[in-house]
Amino acid sequence: MPDELLARLRRFNKDYFPQYEARFRDLVEQGQHPSTLFIGCSDSRIVPYMLTGAGPGELFLVRNVAAFVPPYDGTLEDRGCEHGEHRGCQHLEAGGGDRQWVGHHGTAAAIEYAVLALEVKHIIVCGHSHCGGIRALYGDVPAEARNLKAWLDMGREAALPVQPTPEALRRTEERSVVLQLERLMDYPMVRSRVEQGKLSLHGWHYVIEDGEVHVFDVQQGRFVPASMAEHSGTGPYRDLRDAERDTGALFNEIDDAWAPRR
Repeated sequence: MPDELLARLRRFNKDYFPQYEARFRDLVEQGQHPSTLFIGCSDSRIVPYMLTGAGPGELFLVRNVAAFVPPYDGTLEDRGCEHGEHRGCQHLEAGGGDRQWVGHHGTAAAIEYAVLALEVKHIIVCGHSHCGGIRALYGDVPAEARNLKAWLDMGREAALPVQPTPEALRRTEERSVVLQLERLMDYPMVRSRVEQGKLSLHGWHYVIEDGEVHVFDVQQGRFVPASMAEHSGTGPYRDLRDAERDTGALFNEIDDAWAPRR
């Protein structure tokens, strides 16, 4: 049986690498200086370099299930974790309320490294249509997938109390992107640089079947197709949780006002 992976490695060395050899050597000699941290889902249909048109050395990539951003302090609000299912979870008394310890993650370390060491200018959180990780928020996870079950806890705040229809799933995908932007603002090094105008956050939702990215417009409070958008998701960033307390939650469909979009 032919070894397809070996054949691809040889094609890379023979056909692709010579075209970019000088660039790769420069990246070794000068070090990497990517301008953008791309936090995307591990889904095989998401190809960051194709979406952004970037070349070697331009993107610092983080891929995980559903493009989640772990909380900076390693804890989530306790929403009734079942100890029998989440073995090893810890419940902490913090700030007068119960907190669920979800641990430190490689994604959090990558965010800190990208901002503090690489000094990226942009952070993109890219969700997408037909996301298996988001769908899993509404279903059962195999008993053996203990790590996946714990990981999904970080997205449950985005889930809606409805049946997982295509519309509800799409809204959950969008809501999850906004949730990750909120979490990013809890990272001190991110918040300070955003407030100083040194770092921009971008929320994207890639609709695979349309081949179009919808960018989150903070001022409008909605996702806009890139073909119609005025920017790539940049602009003044406001603390969404403060806005939630003052004017009603952004993407707050968790009440009687929720209805499918027309």
